[in-house]
Amino acid sequence: MMIIAGLIMYLIPKMNNLRWLPGDIVIRRKNFVFIFPITTMIIVSVVLTVILNIISKLLK
Repeated sequence: MMIIAGLIMYLIPKMNNLRWLPGDIVIRRKNFVFIFPITTMIIVSVVLTVILNIISKLLK
């Protein structure tokens, strides 16, 4: 699990080209930016659920 966390932390700066996915909420005001990445959170949740289910089935 620590290896996966390390890889994610290594890859996050390289994903700056992706910016925001359609469905992510970005509100920009004069001196304020609010970002609520709902689509990104759903995709990450689904991917992690699939990965953890596969790992749990392999360990049984």
